[in-house]
Amino acid sequence: MHISSDFDAGNIEVIQCTEANNIELAIRKDNQSDFYQWFYFRLTGAEGQACKLNITNAGTAAYVGGFKDYQALASYDRDNWFRVDTSFDGKTLCIEHTPATNSIYFAYFAPYSMERHADLIGWASTDTRVTYERLGSTLDGQDMDLLIVGDQAAHKKNVWVIGRQHPGESMAEWCIEGFLERLLDDNDPVAREFLNRANVFVVPNMNPDGSRRGHLRTNAVGSNLNREWQNPSAEKSPEVLCVLNKMHATGVDLCLDVHGDEALPYNFIAGAEGIAAWDDEKQADLDFYKRQLMATNPDFQIAKGYEVDAKGTANLTICTNFIAHTFNCLAMTLEMPFKDTIDSPNELEGWSPARSKHLGASNLAVMLGYLQCK
Repeated sequence: MHISSDFDAGNIEVIQCTEANNIELAIRKDNQSDFYQWFYFRLTGAEGQACKLNITNAGTAAYVGGFKDYQALASYDRDNWFRVDTSFDGKTLCIEHTPATNSIYFAYFAPYSMERHADLIGWASTDTRVTYERLGSTLDGQDMDLLIVGDQAAHKKNVWVIGRQHPGESMAEWCIEGFLERLLDDNDPVAREFLNRANVFVVPNMNPDGSRRGHLRTNAVGSNLNREWQNPSAEKSPEVLCVLNKMHATGVDLCLDVHGDEALPYNFIAGAEGIAAWDDEKQADLDFYKRQLMATNPDFQIAKGYEVDAKGTANLTICTNFIAHTFNCLAMTLEMPFKDTIDSPNELEGWSPARSKHLGASNLAVMLGYLQCK
């Protein structure tokens, strides 16, 4: 038997792998950070053996509550991912599975590799309605990719969709893939009308370095990008700096920042209620968007979510708060679960790439409805 993770987004450390029923592992911390929770590795040579893979440092991970009632994902072909028996005793996360072949992958959530990201950018860039723009470089020298959909006419609203500030939240890029597929569907009347009203700026991956390195939450030097918006720097957070510079150049009328939540088994939206300028009109806009998304996609709900900040107490280092404050627009954080939606569970896959893509596509109709009301 052998365990490896020396590939795009891979993360695991092997303590011992000699007995199938007692494989001991540990998750590697993000570089220059104490955050860790994301894992992704390959087990070979264990066909037909009842394996117990014990992640021994799970009890001190960044979000321990994320492992409660959680099931890990496995795949033989890295296209089709399914949930496997998993238990957590407060210290060790134990994954139990008998592989059907000599090669199987395990992951915290279905990975979205940088190779798939490159394919997404390449596919979208061939559309005549899309302008590709390289915004800058990451600290590891990767490109910061921006897709601009539309003719950039001055009279249109400027809509920004960004995702994966936290690289381990791979469902965010699956969601944006679904959004882009619908947006670029020539036969979709919602997409056609939306592009009549909006220029759309899409950053599918805000954190390429963390994604490739197999990080949970930070970039190459341990910066949590979703705490860098008030004062980004070329040394610590060039990803945010170059995106924000472009936002200032275009303006922002609507912004959706896509994430995943480790602990909560729901899809929900967090708004910017804590900014000083929050008022009844802004609350009505947020409520409209959330209600319409729930009506459009029943996997989304509005009863559960984060505690709402009191007016004037917003942390402006966070993207949604900063964008709402700076551009006086509707800015939101869309959160999806690593586990499953408790109200609409899927026993085989849990919350999945396919369902993430459907939720992304659903946002298109809601955005159109919002712009039609403005």
